[in-house]
Amino acid sequence: MHPDSSTELAVDAVDVTKRYGPLVAVDNLNLQVAPGEVYGILGPNGAGKTTFLRMLFGLIRPDSGTVRVFGRAWADAGVQVLDGVAGFIESPRFYPYLTGRQNLEGLALLDGTDPTRSGSRIDEVLDVVDLAGRENDKVAGYSYGMRQRLGVAASLLRDPRLLVLDEPANGLDPGGIRDMRALVKRLTEGGLTVLLSSHHMDEVEEICDNVTIMSRGRVAFHGSIGDLRAMAPDPGHLLSTSDDARAVVLARELHPAVAVEPDGGGGLVASGASHLLSAYVADLVRADIELRAFTPTRTPLEALFFMLTDTEAEPDEPSEPGERFAHRQQAGAAR
Repeated sequence: MHPDSSTELAVDAVDVTKRYGPLVAVDNLNLQVAPGEVYGILGPNGAGKTTFLRMLFGLIRPDSGTVRVFGRAWADAGVQVLDGVAGFIESPRFYPYLTGRQNLEGLALLDGTDPTRSGSRIDEVLDVVDLAGRENDKVAGYSYGMRQRLGVAASLLRDPRLLVLDEPANGLDPGGIRDMRALVKRLTEGGLTVLLSSHHMDEVEEICDNVTIMSRGRVAFHGSIGDLRAMAPDPGHLLSTSDDARAVVLARELHPAVAVEPDGGGGLVASGASHLLSAYVADLVRADIELRAFTPTRTPLEALFFMLTDTEAEPDEPSEPGERFAHRQQAGAAR
């Protein structure tokens, strides 16, 4: 889904820049999210994703440019910008000694929800996030994935039009990641707009319509998942054989479109289109070269992600200084 001029954009960021001293955390960002879509902001830690989301929520202000949410900008509408908007930055926090329901009741009260309606709405959102039956357990006993889903439930209490999720699958085990993806898909079936950030390409690929990839505060890619797939390089595979030297020669002589090179660890890396790799493997077998391992190094989209961001950063590396500073500001404001 691509936004057009006849549609009121859920999010419209124009020439947004945020600096922290000499560090440019977000550099001239332009981003448009159409109503009803799942939009992903992808990038390694320190790319500027969370800084942008903080500007969207009004926790920090851009040095230049404008962020509009459903046509409203902070400079004009103030806190009314957040009407119809909910979500969380980083991980949601709850009182561990209270139950899931008690936490939601407290949040509903603080948000001014009609007491005659809050009980039924809490039941609804607990059911949506698959926590019905565990709502009377203390949050201290919840798994990390359950706390993440409780965070989504808390956001849904406001019956938002736009749900903003910052790294919703971060720290989850494979089962929790699967459940979170399924939850996001269910939410969008009802027309809810979802804007999420992630540093996992597979998370974004499975659930997003469009994506912006950021690197060092700048846009490295913007477009649909289909456009992204079209740019992806041929898949690479780790290759181990009974005679690697002959395997390299065979590739050069019979399959010049397949690149086979040492991987630096005692094996080989083979890359090329899938059908060409299949033909190459078949010829290895015909040449009585035993195939001992043939495993993908990473998916084509993962390879493209690292090419676009020009980084091999691990997910648990610290955020850039600007984001750490903004986090301290947020924590200080909360006190």
